[in-house]
Amino acid sequence: MASEQTYSITQLAREFDVTPRAIRFYEDQGLLKPARSGRTRVYSKADRTRLKLTLRGKRLGLSLAQIKELLEMHGGVRNSAPQLRQFLIVLAERRAALEQQREDIVGLLSEIDSLEKQCSELLGHDPGRAAEERAEVVRQARTGA
Repeated sequence: MASEQTYSITQLAREFDVTPRAIRFYEDQGLLKPARSGRTRVYSKADRTRLKLTLRGKRLGLSLAQIKELLEMHGGVRNSAPQLRQFLIVLAERRAALEQQREDIVGLLSEIDSLEKQCSELLGHDPGRAAEERAEVVRQARTGA
């Protein structure tokens, strides 16, 4: 019987393009539970999967607490109904937050358009000059000048 595939912290860090420090942080947060061989951490396939899911959750904007809750619900059962229902709830909450952010951004962009128009009008009624001034302001904003 072949022994289970294991990974070093360096292997996982390279594979997932994260630092060993990040992996140790996830361990401190209870997201990973590697075995020890002396002072060396030995990560199992389950740890590798948990790290992959943790990083996916982070990309989705989930908190580490939410990720941990979902991982702990897993309990070794792949795609269990309670876990999937909870994940749908978490995803719906995340979607709602992102939709609100999008609405806020659209509102702020509209306000910026209005303020730019007011500023351009204050600069004078010469549309060419106003366009030049706006282009200069945009250039300065991008270059930090």
